[in-house]
Amino acid sequence: MSDAGSVAVGHFAGGYNCCQSVLLSLCGPAGLDAALAVRLATGFGVGMARGGVCGAVSGAVMALGLFGGGGGPDGRAAKTATYARTKVIYDRFFERHGSIICRDLIGLDPSTPEGLELANRERRFHTVCVPLVRDAACLAWDIIESRGFVAG
Repeated sequence: MSDAGSVAVGHFAGGYNCCQSVLLSLCGPAGLDAALAVRLATGFGVGMARGGVCGAVSGAVMALGLFGGGGGPDGRAAKTATYARTKVIYDRFFERHGSIICRDLIGLDPSTPEGLELANRERRFHTVCVPLVRDAACLAWDIIESRGFVAG
């Protein structure tokens, strides 16, 4: 699924938020139902609470958990490995874009009515976020594929 970024951008253009778009582009091979993925990722769009951690990054991290994540008392190794992969996503995304925080990436605070209105008026969710959605999906897929969780 080397086209994960294009698939994610297609979902984003179709009206899904950034987190939903990235998770939707990656959830199929893991067996996560698309409708469930959309509901799960809803609150992470536009950065949690409008402006926090980039929703595209959150979607990528969710996808990493689908491939090799785990929990409970017997899930220590799976959690540790997923935390390490999450750090790789954070580091690579930060290196490329200078932040993982939505308000920093789009250059205003979408948690305020004025900031949200300006972001919409200036189409920042399109001009700024489309490349971020593409990149987050690609970064996650590269990690998922390189770890052998799916056949290339």
